[in-house]
Amino acid sequence: MNALEKRSVLALASVYAMRMLGLFMVLPVFMLLGEDLKGATPALLGLAIGAYGLSQALLQIPFGMLSDRVGRKRMIYIGLVLFAAGSLLAGATDSIYVVIAGRILQGAGAIASVLMALLSDLTREEERTKAMATVGITIGLSFSVSLVLGPLLGAWWGLSGIFYTTAALALVALVIVNRLVPTPHQHKTSADTHPAREMLGRVLSDHRLLRLDFGIFALHLVLTALFLVFPSMLQEQFGLAGSSHWWFYLSVMVTSFFAMVPFIIIGEKKRRMKPVLCGAIALLTVATAGFTGVSGSLVAAWAVLFFFFMAFNLLEASLPSLISKEAPAASKGTAMGVYSTSQFMGAFLGGALGGYLLEVAEIQGVLWFMVVVLGLWLLVALTMPAPGHTTSFVVQLQQVINDEYDDIDNNLRRLPGVQDVVIVEEAATAYLKVDRQQFDEALLADFSFVRQANNS
Repeated sequence: MNALEKRSVLALASVYAMRMLGLFMVLPVFMLLGEDLKGATPALLGLAIGAYGLSQALLQIPFGMLSDRVGRKRMIYIGLVLFAAGSLLAGATDSIYVVIAGRILQGAGAIASVLMALLSDLTREEERTKAMATVGITIGLSFSVSLVLGPLLGAWWGLSGIFYTTAALALVALVIVNRLVPTPHQHKTSADTHPAREMLGRVLSDHRLLRLDFGIFALHLVLTALFLVFPSMLQEQFGLAGSSHWWFYLSVMVTSFFAMVPFIIIGEKKRRMKPVLCGAIALLTVATAGFTGVSGSLVAAWAVLFFFFMAFNLLEASLPSLISKEAPAASKGTAMGVYSTSQFMGAFLGGALGGYLLEVAEIQGVLWFMVVVLGLWLLVALTMPAPGHTTSFVVQLQQVINDEYDDIDNNLRRLPGVQDVVIVEEAATAYLKVDRQQFDEALLADFSFVRQANNS
């Protein structure tokens, strides 16, 4: 990456991190501190936790489409202002209903797709995978940090303090976008990074992608539901004061992160991703069932949560990579849009349904609901064909006559290792899905229609 790209990637990753940190910090403490809100019931507290996911899911694609028309940075400003306003609204009230409204308003700042689109505008094709990986790592770190900061800030400043801190982070993010993120002179035409209406049907009819979308839906449903019950279990069943939860989560997150790394390597390098994926889902299911039998033992609770997050971190890191590999050529952006929508909808239903079950069936009802969802996901994953081991490859084409594109398509498809080809004529670009072990990009030099080839 050149200096401008590095600055852009780091700035956008920090904006992503601040926004996600604000959303996640409330998770480990909301059920404990939210009991004092007027009108609070377990069902309404659960709805408040998941409410942001509903507006996020509904507005991700509209925000992305509007950014194509009025500009990326303008939509990011609007989204961050909405996010800050929702945080201030939630922090300034003692009513559960107003907190729910604030969480919905937080989620209305649905800028994830716009941030990714801007990232693609500001990076070259060959650097984009590194840029996306940087953002992914940042999101994972922000989640881990939030589980530590949430209990600390909750102990110092209460629930309102967490929401006010979230608003402050949004304002800092506004400054970063204004001062450090360049404004692209024009949007690059890249079907691979921008959701396209004509690609949506293809993505929604792909059974491999739908299985992965269900996976991220189930994963975030279970994560949200877990934080409806586990903080209370730590405090009431194991006698760990809320102000001390931070060290419990910190020790779990650090150790579980390092424990999952070897399995990522096995899955990617040894091409054993399906067994690793199914094994992680099975471990997550067993760990979730284990929460039903750890009453009274803090050590047992730590061990069960360690295995839960070992599996969770592995799945959270693997699923976006699998979406990227399984997406049809030139449809990665659309596939990630559907994936993100599924993720946020899972968070919403995890909070809403989990809160209702907590009210009518108590903690055990929520835990067994989580086990059932994970069991369904395991069945879906076991019936999934082994994931492919492909990567995207972008070929910039010489300007040619329209009727020559069919010949170009045929020539590219005949190359060893090429599994799919999509040509975007107006951009004079071909998007390939290739198996790196079979594909030799040197063969492209034999074609006169190739201007430049880049691994994306």
